Amino acid sequence: MAYASALLNPAATYRQIDVVGRTATNGAGLVQLMYEELISALRSAAWAADNRQLATKSERVTRATAILFALEAGLDFDKGGSVSTALATLYADARKTIVNASLGNDPTPFRTTAANMTEIAQAWRTASAA
Repeated sequence: MAYASALLNPAATYRQIDVVGRTATNGAGLVQLMYEELISALRSAAWAADNRQLATKSERVTRATAILFALEAGLDFDKGGSVSTALATLYADARKTIVNASLGNDPTPFRTTAANMTEIAQAWRTASAA
């Protein structure tokens, strides 16, 4: 990482350092970061749907679906058993909901999915802290 070259954008530099610090020591930090980014993308998609900002909505839907695929790809079905299976189903259903919602301008599916993922993220934080 070239920190000196990023001094032109201090916010981006801080973000890079924060991401590296949160994810370097354990996978739980990366998963938590992915949930945060997913929830942010979904909330932004809801805003964009409300405000008829189609390009923003499309970009945020793409980001959310990519994160959901990454979360699913990280599941360990051997160690996670039924929890991994349940999460895989949840992620697939969320992707379907998001893609279907992207065809219209109703922000509700984005907000509902963000709320559901917020609950999962909180459970993940609680389990990680234990």
